[in-house]
Amino acid sequence: MKIFVKICGITNKEDAFLAVDLGCDALGFNFIPTSKRRIEIEFVKNVVKELPNEIMSVGIFSDFPPQEVLRIVEATGINAAQMHGNETYQDCQFLGKNVPFTIKALVAGSPDLINFEDFGVDFLLLDSETPGEGKKFDWDTSTDFLNNEKLFLAGGLNVENLLAGIEKFSPYGVDVASGVESEPRRKDPELLKNFIETAKSTKAK
Repeated sequence: MKIFVKICGITNKEDAFLAVDLGCDALGFNFIPTSKRRIEIEFVKNVVKELPNEIMSVGIFSDFPPQEVLRIVEATGINAAQMHGNETYQDCQFLGKNVPFTIKALVAGSPDLINFEDFGVDFLLLDSETPGEGKKFDWDTSTDFLNNEKLFLAGGLNVENLLAGIEKFSPYGVDVASGVESEPRRKDPELLKNFIETAKSTKAK
């Protein structure tokens, strides 16, 4: 099975549909108020209604009340929610039952990784301590106990280190934002193309 590719931090239609045309599997839309890639509900709604059915559309949230996440999911038509804060097991379990796909982001080395299954979500996104800043976490961190079939690798990925990351972690999917940007909020077409093609040239183990 080919690596699942999620392009995160989508802020304009051109980047969204270019990524889809190039073969990505998911687009990420950031609703976190402090993010430099934050977008509005109406924009996401207008993009999502034009996406092919097979594309996963992911809302990025951090410490939002679960009911607020659900409200935004329903308002935009996105089919996945990614929780990037200190959400409880109960919060994530609630969303896992009410949203088609759910992802919990955790920092590499987090004590919560041991009990990840208790979140009741579909996927784990393994990230750095500064998401969206293009910084890798320590790849020597032990992750042997994780279920690779549920793992998205994130944190400073780019075309140069992508294959090494896939080889090291054998993830189900990869997630990139700044690593394919010419500047914040704007994807670089060549970097985007190379990243997706490189990821799709390998297979998930």
